[in-house]
Amino acid sequence: MIFGHHHHGHHHGHHHHDHGDHSGHESEPGQDRRQQGLLARYGRFAVAFVIIAAAVASACAVLVRPGDAIVVTRFGDPIHVLTAPGVAWKLPAPFESTIDVDLRLRTTSSGLQDVGTRDGLRILVQAYVAWQVPAEPDHIRQFLRAVRNQSDVAAQQLRSFVGSSLEITAASLDLADLINTDPAKVQLATLESRLRERLDEQALKVYGVTVRQVGIERLTLPTETLNATIARMRAERETVAAERQAEGRRAAAEIASNADRDTRILRAKAKQDASELEAKSRLEAADIYGRTYSSAPELYNLLRSLDTLETVVGDNTRLILRTDAAPFKVLVDGPPNAATPGAQQEQGSRQ
Repeated sequence: MIFGHHHHGHHHGHHHHDHGDHSGHESEPGQDRRQQGLLARYGRFAVAFVIIAAAVASACAVLVRPGDAIVVTRFGDPIHVLTAPGVAWKLPAPFESTIDVDLRLRTTSSGLQDVGTRDGLRILVQAYVAWQVPAEPDHIRQFLRAVRNQSDVAAQQLRSFVGSSLEITAASLDLADLINTDPAKVQLATLESRLRERLDEQALKVYGVTVRQVGIERLTLPTETLNATIARMRAERETVAAERQAEGRRAAAEIASNADRDTRILRAKAKQDASELEAKSRLEAADIYGRTYSSAPELYNLLRSLDTLETVVGDNTRLILRTDAAPFKVLVDGPPNAATPGAQQEQGSRQ
């Protein structure tokens, strides 16, 4: 009995020990499941929080790209203008929203415009305008109010401005100031500068845009203006040609008059010199004749007679004259001193 009871107690104690050990093993998996449930629940909360935070950050973040401006509006009213490139922040929609404004340079052409010059002629002019919205908050707001951030509307308005400004600016210049064969007289730069002044003032004041450059793309003439210009140029050239011809005739007449004057002066001087030389030679000849006659009168008379014969008688000359008359007498009588005695007797008998 005792042994059995002991055995039973032993068995009971052993059985109780086993039961307590089995209870301890069953409590650990439940605790792990509870911990895993808490972690899963908190993990879902964390993920949801991160997603919400990312969505809020994405809704509040504003990226400003180079060449753009961001206008932050609150219920449609612009409150901030962001121009510096980078990331900025705003309240999420619907409290605040953004509008992108393009600040890059744009060009607009006016097309051919029929305008009048100061001298009453018509010309066809086409100009281009390089413009942009300046990176200044006031001008950006003005651009939004004027055209509601529509660049095409601004370009259309600028084309209208260019047309009216071309009409006013061209009226201050003559056609010869715009079209001329002499490059020094062409004033296209003046036309462009005046046109830019008018456009820049109006565009900035009305639309909040700045004109960076204005240039003339094309300049031509209508048919009637071209014909009138050609006729005027022809008349001008004919006038210039007539003036130059007249100048040439005046110069030729002056040259001829000077030549005639110089000729007359030279001839008069030559005649004067010739008269002086002739008078001088006659004096010398008379002096020579005088000395010769003084030294040998007979020889002088003979030589003078021979000179006279040489002057009067030529190769085909026939004269019938008395031989006892001068100057032929010398041919018959010979030198007075050379007469022979027979000749002297014959002469005496003739006498």
